[in-house]
Order: sequence, then C-alpha cells, then structure tokens
Amino acid sequence: MRKSIWKTHFNEKNDVFSGPFRMPRQMLSAQEYSGHLSIHDDDQAASLGFSGAPIEGPTHFSQFDPLLHKIWGDQWFEHGCISAHFKNMVVEGDEVQAFVSKPLTGEKSTRIWALKRTGDIVLEGSASIGPDHPETELDRIISSRPTPSNLVILEKVNIGDRSSSATPVKIEMDQHLGNSYPFSLNDKLEKITEYCDWYRPKTAISSPWQKAIIPIEMVNPFVSFTADILPQAKQPSIGLFADLEIKMINGPLFVGEQYLLEREIVGLGETRRTESMWLKTSILSHQTKQLVATTLLNSAVLKDSYVNYETEARELGKI
Repeated sequence: MRKSIWKTHFNEKNDVFSGPFRMPRQMLSAQEYSGHLSIHDDDQAASLGFSGAPIEGPTHFSQFDPLLHKIWGDQWFEHGCISAHFKNMVVEGDEVQAFVSKPLTGEKSTRIWALKRTGDIVLEGSASIGPDHPETELDRIISSRPTPSNLVILEKVNIGDRSSSATPVKIEMDQHLGNSYPFSLNDKLEKITEYCDWYRPKTAISSPWQKAIIPIEMVNPFVSFTADILPQAKQPSIGLFADLEIKMINGPLFVGEQYLLEREIVGLGETRRTESMWLKTSILSHQTKQLVATTLLNSAVLKDSYVNYETEARELGKI
C-alpha cells in the first residue's frame, strides 16, 4: 500500500473512499471587491436571504486530496483534475465529509461528492487524471445549457472576450493577497482542512519536486487575486461560485514561481435568481510558456443584489 503523505485517515467501503468529517473555516468575511463586501460577510448574506455567510467552494477541495492521492499517487498533483458543481452552501461550524468512488483499473475518471453531517449534499462532480483528460463534470454541464439572451447584469459580457495580454503572477508564503483574498498562503495553511508537508518550503524537500507546491484549493485564489481587464458584472452586485474546475496539465504549481495568466469568457448562463459567466484561465510557465494548468469558474451574480435589475430588465424587454 502506498504510504500516505497526509496526517489524516480515510475509510473504504463498497468501493467508495471517504475521509473524516471536517469543519472548514471562513476566511473571506472581510473580502471586498468593487468597493463593497462580498456574500461571505454575514450582513451581506442575510440581506440576500441566506442563513449565513457561505464558505468559499474551493475550500472543500482539500478534503478530496488525500483520497485522490491514494488512487493516483503523485500524479494527482501533476495531472489531476477536480470538477465540481456546488449544491448547498456551508457556513462555519458545519461539518463536511468527502467521498470518492474507486475507479476500475485503468479508468481515468471517477465520481466525487461531499455531504454535511445533516446529509445535505455540498457538491458533486468528477475527478480525473491526465494530461489528456476525459470529459469532466463541467464539460458536461456547460455543453448541456443554452446560452441566454438579453442578460442585464452581464449585458457587457460576451462569450469569446479575452484578456488582451498574459498577466504575470506569483504567490509567496507570506504574501497578502489583497482585498479579494484578505489572507496569505501561510494564513491558509494554519486553517486548511488537510495539511501536507509539501505545502511549505522547509518541509517540501521530501516531495518529488523538492519545493513547495500550491494547494489545489488555493489555485483559484492564485488566478483571481490580480486585476482582470475583462468585462465584468455591473456593480454594485453580489456573486457566488456555482461551479469550479481545477485541471493540472503539467503541474504542480509552485510557490514563488512566476506564471502567466490568459483569461477567456467561454460561457454565459441564467437561472431564476442569477446571471452567470464561465471564465476559463490558462496558467502558463513564465519561462517556457508551456501550459501548466487551467481553471474554469462559473460565477453566478444574484439578481436581487443589483438594485437596477428590474428597471433595466424592462428596458431590454425581459419582464
């Protein structure tokens, strides 16, 4: 049996791996963007009818790392993909458990899900191993949904909008990530649900790469804390994550190394309560320009959070 690098335990029953219950921590209560607090603030969440401020979705990805590393070993950090649709929010104090179906020998994809202790489903999706990945959960979702017309909050956003040039970015251990992510990587590692020695420079010497890797749950903050010149949702408005995929092609990503980010709007969506845009970010090596990883984020903006929604919707003939 492969020696685990995790300070945790897991169970196997009926070809399903499960981890222990964990209590994810809220680290975005002070998050700000476009001059206002986000849905991770208790008062903002309450004003929109939520029972509490949700913990950011990718926080739950760390609970899957020990299970998927057991299945695919170190390749998980080099070529792994987690692709998830978020179903129910988690607030601080909730307990969450991760589950992974054991794939048959040779299979490159499997199902994942997470449950609260109450039985409510937190997320569901797929995990796969590449670098040539099979269809993911978000591939299936985005291809099955029609593109809406006459969006209001996202009126200026179009599929195919791209960043005009690659943005250089790196993350250091003690680097504060600004208003959008008001903490450092060191702060995150003090509260992460599944800690690994490979995340810190002093102890990462034991890893296959002998240098610290960026945790998978931190990849989206890594690509999101820098300014983005793409068209955005009208403000003031409040959004939340509906879907997120992190895909390693030639990983892992390393602390302190510089990468280039290329962003593109690849989809738009609408529900009764939200308008959403799908943003794909390609992460390239600054030195070689080789594609290292991609993220695919479906960010849903709440219609009720935009005070001019009804007026502008009437002007566009939507209501």
